[in-house]
Amino acid sequence: MDDPRTFSQFWPGYVRAHASPLNRKLHFVGTTAALACVAAAAVTRKRWLLALAPVVGYGPAWFGHFVVEGNRPATFGHPLWSLAADFVMWGKTLAGTMDAEVERCVGARDAGPTVTAPPHGGAVN
Repeated sequence: MDDPRTFSQFWPGYVRAHASPLNRKLHFVGTTAALACVAAAAVTRKRWLLALAPVVGYGPAWFGHFVVEGNRPATFGHPLWSLAADFVMWGKTLAGTMDAEVERCVGARDAGPTVTAPPHGGAVN
């Protein structure tokens, strides 16, 4: 992934790093589990659940990168954009639009550097 200066520049490379449907499913499960930990911590007031959230969130995601995709998680280079992109991908997966987003971003890479359309301003659809 090049050195992006904006989230819109970061997003296509992030999507290409999640080309495997299994990796995206692992991310969805991890993000959902992390959100569940945060919600449970808020309801039960058990702080240890907040500490568990990154473990259950990043564990499956990093497995997906190192084992399934064979690449390095974007978290290491761009932690905040990566976290934001995880939630965008989670929302697009929930909406059923993430597969099309992968096709668009992979196709844009194959077509050359002239295609730079942002993912609807980074908002979850």
